Amino acid sequence: MTELLSGNEAIARGIYEAGVTVATGYPGTPSTEILEAVSRHKDEIYCEWSPNEKVAFEVAAGAALAGARAICTMKHVGLNVAADPLMTLSYIGTVGGFVACVADDPGQHSSQNEQDTRHYARFAKIPVFEPADSQEAKELVGLALEISERFDTPAILRTTTRVSHSRGLVELGERQGARAAAFERNPPRYVPIPIWGRKMRVKVEERLGRLAEEASRSPANRIEWRDRNLGIVAVGIAYSFVREVFPEASVLKLSWCYPFPDALLKEFAAGVERVLVVEELDDIVEEHLRSLGVPCQGKGLVPRIGELSTDRLRETRAKMEGRDPEAGRMPPVPEAADLPARPPVLCPGCPHRGVFHGLGKRDVVVTGDIGCYSLGVFPPLNRTDTILCMGAGVTMAHGMDKAGEPRKVVGIVGDSTFFHSGITGLLDVAYNRGSSTIIVVDNRTTAMTGHQDHPGTGRTLMGEATVEASIEDIGRACGIRRVATVDPYDLKETARVLAAEIDAEEPSLIVSRAPCPLHTRSRLGPPRFIDRDACVQCGNCVKLGCPAIESDDESVRINELLCSGCGMCEQVCKLDAIQVGEGAGDE
Repeated sequence: MTELLSGNEAIARGIYEAGVTVATGYPGTPSTEILEAVSRHKDEIYCEWSPNEKVAFEVAAGAALAGARAICTMKHVGLNVAADPLMTLSYIGTVGGFVACVADDPGQHSSQNEQDTRHYARFAKIPVFEPADSQEAKELVGLALEISERFDTPAILRTTTRVSHSRGLVELGERQGARAAAFERNPPRYVPIPIWGRKMRVKVEERLGRLAEEASRSPANRIEWRDRNLGIVAVGIAYSFVREVFPEASVLKLSWCYPFPDALLKEFAAGVERVLVVEELDDIVEEHLRSLGVPCQGKGLVPRIGELSTDRLRETRAKMEGRDPEAGRMPPVPEAADLPARPPVLCPGCPHRGVFHGLGKRDVVVTGDIGCYSLGVFPPLNRTDTILCMGAGVTMAHGMDKAGEPRKVVGIVGDSTFFHSGITGLLDVAYNRGSSTIIVVDNRTTAMTGHQDHPGTGRTLMGEATVEASIEDIGRACGIRRVATVDPYDLKETARVLAAEIDAEEPSLIVSRAPCPLHTRSRLGPPRFIDRDACVQCGNCVKLGCPAIESDDESVRINELLCSGCGMCEQVCKLDAIQVGEGAGDE
């Protein structure tokens, strides 16, 4: 039976069919849907959203050492968080299969950077598999688990945004029998203290050689002989683009790209006149080919920045043939000159808007974080000054404070981010006698990635009721004495609390709590309208940056279809021109 599946859904299907019994992860686009799809099989597979990627990795590693097959999922920046256990699990090895499904994001569609996860595989000396489509995504899960068990190694399945979110037909299979968990004590194998760890290090190198030999024999890597004037080494999704743009060329398709299949690479290079390497992001295979003494081209012709596509590869072909890359391209669709610029903004009724509005009244430095509240950087709010990585909204605020920044510093994190990596930063602020103000914008969900649960929501990924961790109690336990909770829709009270805590001489924690209206799928109140006779177009309501408030040179109006009824605009209007009603005043 076949089914049309996205790459993420296909990976989830592969996890199910391969007999995995433990699946963990932290939501991050473009990987999020993998674990959500796996959770549909909660009767056979234990699934959890872990507080962060390091925890997810370690939980899955524990399951694998007990003999079960285990998977953890994350996006590329999440592997930075999990790098510590990754490096040592390579030494310890696994019993049951262990695969980290890591989704890279070439082009930064929803990420703060571009990273090539293959560097981590090379760093940790473990195998990495890279599918070109949904069918391969499913199949490579099973292969990666098999290799993990045969060679006593963790493995990585690297996908990219294009593979994760594109759909293709997938042949479905039956679920394998799950392996029973039964840990066998063996400290010299599982405890990498120096006396035993040094021996593990030798085994890692030996294993790497055996893996390279296996990669050269594996059907995951294959040569497609055609015209031998040009041979293209294509890695992962790049194969699909190569086949479309260079249909006549011989191709070495790599789905198991590390350890490098040297024997296969040499065989292919010896059989063609010219070698081109097409890989997304960094020149990892190209660099290795050169180290083998194989003349080749790659990033001198293929873009190293951004996502590959058939159009970008056609430009590569034009350069190789000495043609103008722009020749023959379809002209761009003319842009309508009268369309306004549409920068991303917080949604109508977003509770974070109340906090940013209040901060706009203060001359403070605001260190932001990763989440939908990062949109507070854009006009007209303009209230985020830095963003680094998850949890750094807290720690960078502390660093600026300790560096002697003359203005008060406010750090902002979301609720999911607080549980992910904000707690340790808050502990640092208290322990090291900081004075910054930390705001947790708690909208009761992991909103940026599609409304996943976290330790503060009281519900697990499998739909079970559980403990609801209190941000306020955790703050007090960290040593923060000043803790306040506000309703961000009450602008006056929010501004009062902000002023009191920012002006305090000791560190403080503010929890801005109101649910995300997109998650609750309900209006906050009746829609507002603007009485044009009373409105003087002062712009106070427009400065909220609400998409429902529309303005031009002649008038300001509220789009009733977009208005969530939060009432913030009504609170900032000094002339009572914004009222509750049916919009008759807009006629």
